[in-house]
Amino acid sequence: MNRLKEKYTQDIVPSLVEKFDYSSVMQAPKVEKIVINMGVGDAVSNAKNLDKAVEELQLISGQKPLVTKAKKSVAGFRLREGMPIGAKVTLRGDRMFDFLDKLVNVSLPRVRDFHGVSKRAFDGRGNYTLGIKEQLIFPEVDYDLVDKVRGMDIVIVTTANTDEESLELLTQLGVPFQK
Repeated sequence: MNRLKEKYTQDIVPSLVEKFDYSSVMQAPKVEKIVINMGVGDAVSNAKNLDKAVEELQLISGQKPLVTKAKKSVAGFRLREGMPIGAKVTLRGDRMFDFLDKLVNVSLPRVRDFHGVSKRAFDGRGNYTLGIKEQLIFPEVDYDLVDKVRGMDIVIVTTANTDEESLELLTQLGVPFQK
């Protein structure tokens, strides 16, 4: 069983139940899924860039990404509806816990001048969004094979009803928030 999942069931759930005074352990918020999205704007002019991004996203997540397509045409960006412009992965279950564990303990500490992630990136419904400027912080990405530094968005979707509950859950899971 996963280390983080075990910690969640044995330590975090009871402390959340106590702190927020839930009547049942099933009311305690949990991480539902993690969505990693990588927008590749330069895929419009060069389709090979998208393939490289998909490959890197697959290395990072351990799962095959879905290629996202443009919903609308934007003349200013030379973009037509239906053109591939990004890739995304939705992680659930054990893969999700593995990724979260790796993100918190290995990848985030590798960020230059890292002082913690912002506490203001909650959406009001208990979900947290984290932007990463470069994919090089992940240990699976080989520095020598990277042609271009790409960023990504990581959305942590929880079952929490409020941002306060979600903040507490993520803090106990080890997400390093700014002081």
